[in-house]
Amino acid sequence: MRNTGNFSLTTRGDREIVMTRVFDAPRKLVFDAFTKPELVRQWLLGPPGWSMPVCEIDLRVGGAYRYVWRHTTKGNEMGMGGVYREIVPNARLVFSWAWHTTPERESQVTVSLLPEGGGTLLTLHHEQFFDEAARDSHARGWTALLEKLEKYSA
Repeated sequence: MRNTGNFSLTTRGDREIVMTRVFDAPRKLVFDAFTKPELVRQWLLGPPGWSMPVCEIDLRVGGAYRYVWRHTTKGNEMGMGGVYREIVPNARLVFSWAWHTTPERESQVTVSLLPEGGGTLLTLHHEQFFDEAARDSHARGWTALLEKLEKYSA
């Protein structure tokens, strides 16, 4: 487990990660950051040099989302998407997650939002990885993304 002030990361076996982070932002803003394309594009980006030309969100149970990232100079693309399984506005999202190159390796993400002081406690539970390497790769990715979300929400 890693804990740096308002952030913690716990692994459960080789198939799950649970992350918590406190944001100095209202739950609605954090929820919107996960569900509105114009906001997702602000923080759900990789390292410098990547853009998100495709960000499609059909926010309803059974609705799909799809993201495509493109390297601005090399032209490389990567994409992923999934289906929303549960939506509780400003409180909870459950959705599948699969990279376009490996759709058979679908996993599940649960995002829970609770009031914390004047801000929001986000708990992100990503489960059903196929191995420890995939789990660790996603843990590093989500850590970096949540840092970007914190900067965005400030």
